[in-house]
Amino acid sequence: MLENISATRMEQLQLRRRVELASRGHKLLSQKRDEISRQLVKIAGELKPLRQQVEKELLETTRRFMMARATMEPEDMAAAIDMPTKQFALTIQFASIMSVKVPDLTKDISGEIMCYGFSTTSGELDVALRALERAFDSLIELAEKEKQAMLLATELQSTRRRVNVLEHVVIPDIQETIKYITDKMSEAERDNTSRLMKIADIIRG
Repeated sequence: MLENISATRMEQLQLRRRVELASRGHKLLSQKRDEISRQLVKIAGELKPLRQQVEKELLETTRRFMMARATMEPEDMAAAIDMPTKQFALTIQFASIMSVKVPDLTKDISGEIMCYGFSTTSGELDVALRALERAFDSLIELAEKEKQAMLLATELQSTRRRVNVLEHVVIPDIQETIKYITDKMSEAERDNTSRLMKIADIIRG
């Protein structure tokens, strides 16, 4: 492979420029890798308590709905939640973390979640629906953070591979080629010097 390399100063200069460029790329990618790792650690620290909060809120919501069912007639329960007037929309925008596009979720809620008469419903149903409203906020935040973590983890894996390829393959290969060219040029220079000395000896003789 190296035998096909043109052992010239021009080739050597081009390779030195390539290794400088690869080294700068390696430095920038290493910085990106480190920053993504830092962001992931930060998000991971937020995810655990957020998951616990969501689980707690959903458990409370489920418990409240069960209590509401126990204190209401089945047909009254069905009628109360059959035609909700509260509307929910989710807007997805994107932010950038180290050139990685991550979702930024915004909810748009209109209307009232309680759209029934109070004569046939239990107060537990009111509490259950309010608990469900609160759980929505935490669920949206959890979904946002988990998606961010997933995208950053994917980018981190890709960046690590690129850093490793530059560090262990590309830069060493170029440096080996530069060394090969340097050795070949030195050998050629020694041969030329030897020939010139022989010619000088012949002329002097």
